Amino acid sequence: MTIWTDLTGTGFELSYAPVKGTRTRVLRAGEGEAVVLLHGTSGHLEAFVRNVPDMAEHFELHALDMLGHGYTDNPGGDLRIPRYVRHVLDYLDSRGIERAHFVGESLGGWVAWLAADHPERVGRLVLVAPGGTVANPEVMDRIRTSTKAAVTSDDRDLTRRRLELLMHDPVNVSEELVDVRHAIYHRPEFVAGIDELLCLQKRENRTEDLLTPEQMARITAPTLIVWGAQNPFGDVPEAHRMQQSISGSALEIFPECGHWPQHEHADRFNKLALEFLGRSRA
Repeated sequence: MTIWTDLTGTGFELSYAPVKGTRTRVLRAGEGEAVVLLHGTSGHLEAFVRNVPDMAEHFELHALDMLGHGYTDNPGGDLRIPRYVRHVLDYLDSRGIERAHFVGESLGGWVAWLAADHPERVGRLVLVAPGGTVANPEVMDRIRTSTKAAVTSDDRDLTRRRLELLMHDPVNVSEELVDVRHAIYHRPEFVAGIDELLCLQKRENRTEDLLTPEQMARITAPTLIVWGAQNPFGDVPEAHRMQQSISGSALEIFPECGHWPQHEHADRFNKLALEFLGRSRA
């Protein structure tokens, strides 16, 4: 089995969209209301390949390589939250999408907090181990050093270890997933922009971009927070604080799960997300 055989039977298009001059890789599948899928730091759209087949039966999916990530252009300069948000909104505009649901994982969840400032663009919000509420020096250092080591070395095992950080059970790190990320990490453009991509792992940048309780309180979109009980980048109390800050939000904690609930426990995640978004999986 490979990433792309996971998509067997699902009609999809993998293409590059010009988004305000930024060449943006996107996987589109399905029909219906739009759902935008946003990955985490140094990630790429393949983070959602186990979710696309089920979700595409009910929705029009748009899985993006975010700004400076995957095979999407890096226009230069530090990649901070307002720039990611602007890129996502420009993508919606380029497709004529006025309103979408969002599924954001880690950094993607942080970007999906755009619901606080652009409520008219957001239907429902699924935040998967989202970042953006704390600046933990130990976690930031772990992300920065492990990613840079994998990017600046040809050692494929370093890429594997970077992916294994995300999982409670390393069996979920397939050889193909390692190959996909290793190829991305060693693109000359990606190597050149790695410090700009990791700028949110510096305290001064992260602190400025952190979400305040006031911002979270402004979110009116129905919100589901999904968290792994063994998330290496955030303790469970952090998830509870997020839920308490967003009125009416729901929290689901997956046992035996790390930082990628949508990947490690795809069947459970897909059923939960579809029910929350208003569809039931047969």
